[in-house]
Amino acid sequence: MNTGRSRWRLAASLTWLLSASAAVAQDGHAVSVANQTAEAYTQPIPALTEAQRPAFLKGRSLVRQIWVIPPSENREIAGLGPLYNRISCIACHAGNGRGFAPDRPGETMRSMLVRLSIPGADAHGGPLPHPVYGDQLNENGVPGVPGEGRAELSYTERLVRLNGGEQVSLRVPALRFADLAYGNLPDDLMVSPRIAPAIFGLGLLEAVPERTILQMAAAKKPAGIAGRVNRVWDVAQGKAVLGRFGWKANMPNLRQQIAAAFVGDMGITSPLFPRENCSPSQSACLAAPSGGTPELTEQQLDDTEFYHLALAVPRQMNADNPGVQHGARLFRQARCAVCHVPELRTGDFPRLPALSNHVIRPYTDLLLHDMGEGLADHRPDFHASGREWRTPPLWGIGLAKKVDPNAGFLHDGRARTLLEAILWHDGEGRASAQAVKNMPPPDRRALLDFLESL
Repeated sequence: MNTGRSRWRLAASLTWLLSASAAVAQDGHAVSVANQTAEAYTQPIPALTEAQRPAFLKGRSLVRQIWVIPPSENREIAGLGPLYNRISCIACHAGNGRGFAPDRPGETMRSMLVRLSIPGADAHGGPLPHPVYGDQLNENGVPGVPGEGRAELSYTERLVRLNGGEQVSLRVPALRFADLAYGNLPDDLMVSPRIAPAIFGLGLLEAVPERTILQMAAAKKPAGIAGRVNRVWDVAQGKAVLGRFGWKANMPNLRQQIAAAFVGDMGITSPLFPRENCSPSQSACLAAPSGGTPELTEQQLDDTEFYHLALAVPRQMNADNPGVQHGARLFRQARCAVCHVPELRTGDFPRLPALSNHVIRPYTDLLLHDMGEGLADHRPDFHASGREWRTPPLWGIGLAKKVDPNAGFLHDGRARTLLEAILWHDGEGRASAQAVKNMPPPDRRALLDFLESL
């Protein structure tokens, strides 16, 4: 028996080593896809095995599932509400892509939300929720439970002139609340409108070793650029750890990010967040029927997490095009690559070994950077200040509008184009934005061609 076990272990080890070595040799092709369609963000990694495919498909079904109000004969999909924003994950993450901001006042926020907090910090150092409205405005309620209200965006336009005579209009957003059902909001309320981020490639980012992120934070950088980690609360471990997901790197891992979205966006409880998102004074919410204890089972959470872990990233398009290559050089010359670090390497990742030891090109350092007053939300999130945002990955960004023509850029979707997003950079990104403004038009076009190739 011992000999058989030893042989099995040796065979398994050799198989893993050979597959890992092959993956490195392919420079990430085992975890990326050459797909340029509207389904580019929904593909599994090519290295996914037949044995793993059922979990991926179950997770995909849960992400696309329209959840129903309890009680329901179908226990597996009951649990929506009592307070919620959307009825499915895909309602915000269309095609697994990014959300967008409303264009006009009164238009519903279809793929974005508004974070809320009051001055101070909770017991773990995170944002302090409003005592009634909590940490997120939920517009909708099940029958008998009033939705909390509406958030509306309006804009003023600010003109920016570029070298060569081009003019770009930037949208400056303003937020207001309407139809508040549970009383007025205080003057010192802190708010942060945020669009849904794209959800592909997250497993690879989770597989980047913590030491790599810490080394990037400690590395010497050009004057005016810093970059630091966030330290956030890990619910499962019961301790503060490095944050790497969310607009402010305010989530420690994919599992917690997913569970927080289920309860915050759809009102669906899980093993990580077993309580409904009702405040003590929301009596109708507290009295509403539950879909289970919890509503999302451990297995469903496992499958949803696996789906996110196993989503592939689209490969760069037209990488051999001379204009794209020129744009890549300009990207580096403008110091964009200091924060949008082109190349990282994953470490050993036992939860999905196919993600281990790959050279990947996400164009992020996963660090917080001060992006200036114009982008500030003035709402701290653990160690992240109101002016700091995590460097968002750029991989796949060239397909954002193909996946969803409405897709927006930056944390609140104010930028309608990649050029607008660049021009909003201030603080640590000011020099890069200025460099892009000063470029001759053909160079600026080459830079944008490079970004659109990613």
